[in-house]
Amino acid sequence: MTDAPLLNVSNYSVGFKTERGLARAVDGVSFTIGAGETLGIVGESGSGKSVLNRSIMGLIASSRQIETGSVLFDGSEMVNQDRQNFWGNRIGMIFQDPMTSLNPVMKVGKQVAEPLRQHLGMSKRQAIERTIELFTNVGIPSPAQRTKQYPHELSGGMRQRVMIAIALAAEPEFLIADEPTTALDVTVQKYILDLLNRLQAEHGMAMTLITHDLGIARGRTDQVLVMYGGRVMEHAPTEELFTHTRHPYTEALLASIPRLDHKKHARLTPIPGAPPNIVEPPPGCRFSPRCKYAQARCVQSSPTVDGAEHRYACFFPVGTDAGAEALASNRAAGETATGLKMSHFEVDA
Repeated sequence: MTDAPLLNVSNYSVGFKTERGLARAVDGVSFTIGAGETLGIVGESGSGKSVLNRSIMGLIASSRQIETGSVLFDGSEMVNQDRQNFWGNRIGMIFQDPMTSLNPVMKVGKQVAEPLRQHLGMSKRQAIERTIELFTNVGIPSPAQRTKQYPHELSGGMRQRVMIAIALAAEPEFLIADEPTTALDVTVQKYILDLLNRLQAEHGMAMTLITHDLGIARGRTDQVLVMYGGRVMEHAPTEELFTHTRHPYTEALLASIPRLDHKKHARLTPIPGAPPNIVEPPPGCRFSPRCKYAQARCVQSSPTVDGAEHRYACFFPVGTDAGAEALASNRAAGETATGLKMSHFEVDA
């Protein structure tokens, strides 16, 4: 890892013009990733994770898109610039659904060989040989035979490995993995994650891992970014975030998943309500309508993301005196400043 970050995202925003107004899908996001480092991005569906990374890649080409802020890749500005010269040997991406991302009428071997010929200038023979080598590296059995098959002839795990082979074909400096293990069984999940870690270590590759699985985020990343409603709620080194959680949204995510130390038949605590409308978001903190710590201040103004190594956007952080007082006040009143009933959170541990 080097001192200078490979990717430096600063106050980056992405909006889309709609008939109802501007949809702020990504709103003022900042983070850095160094070479060889992994950033995990977590949050509910609709939080802006995929839009953030697809926009950084330049894959959302629309006249309705508005892009502001700065994204520096190895010192080069990417915002409002053509990103195609970064694709391949500089930036690669593993897409969430390989069945819709792969061309259904093209043999998978050709889909891997094409970027090799385009970005690395390989001959047809060299590209085929490299494709077979890549298929071997990602654990595809009978690789030479598989290159001649179509996506529908492969299992979900095999298709995902083909996607990884495409993304890694030109040995990129930076890899975006968007839910790379979605819908795969746990043994295949582990194989793919181990594979990414191994390849990352071999090539010093930086990686963004987008996931809903907090267990994967904790075990496979160096730092974690928690997004909600297009904004950063919390950002910290991985173990720091899990052991000293500060944002109520992060705490709510952790409370909504099963744990080995829970009692048998213990009820989980779902997060009440729904994600915010990004065209007309609630005033103040976007999480306040669903937050058990919410006070009048949370409704009136929006907290900024403060802190150095551990950053969070909250007036009443978890694990602080201010947070404890806010929670005690709401419990005494029976509801939060937004009218959310505290009884929702009183479930068996």
